[in-house]
Amino acid sequence: MSRFESSRFTRNALVINPEVIKKACDKLGWSYHVKDNILTITNAKQDSNLWGEYALKVNMATNKVTYNTYYMPDAKEKVEELQKSFYEINAVYSREALIQEFLKRGFTYRSDLRFVSTDTEAFQFYMEGISEDIDEDEPIAKIKFTILTDGTIITNSDYLPNDVNERAHEAMDVLEKLLGNKRIMTKKEVPARYLSKIKPRRTTKLQIKHQ
Repeated sequence: MSRFESSRFTRNALVINPEVIKKACDKLGWSYHVKDNILTITNAKQDSNLWGEYALKVNMATNKVTYNTYYMPDAKEKVEELQKSFYEINAVYSREALIQEFLKRGFTYRSDLRFVSTDTEAFQFYMEGISEDIDEDEPIAKIKFTILTDGTIITNSDYLPNDVNERAHEAMDVLEKLLGNKRIMTKKEVPARYLSKIKPRRTTKLQIKHQ
């Protein structure tokens, strides 16, 4: 997250958050177990006999998924079935995880009362941050978030005070690890009046407001 930019979490079918996988399996009635930080799905209600092999497994340290296509000819269909359930749960998980990480850093949740969900967009809302810098003349800033039905997070921001921007970055860095997806960021043109106000990340020394 940064100022005057939009960003989007990349979608990778081979990287899935293990906690969301568990919920998706519970919903589908699939069997799994966890050992040595590896989540292994042993029964995906597949057509074939796996002969003791796994249907798929997830490395919980990296969120990387390995599918067993040798013993499971219907692997493609099973992957699609899992992904459909995963995406439904992931949209809710992404929203909850995002809000919690921003709340931890002093942001406030703001609803978008005009938003109506669609077949592609599940949620839309704002996180509002307030600067503690006594020299900041625009202390209140909002970041817009749209979460797609597959859990993809899209952000949009304009001016953020330096300390608010720093806290937003920290929250998004944690989300990258939680969700297992990287962000693609697209910069906007910065209005001339803000050029002197924007400082590089992690270099700002602030005079803090006293309560």
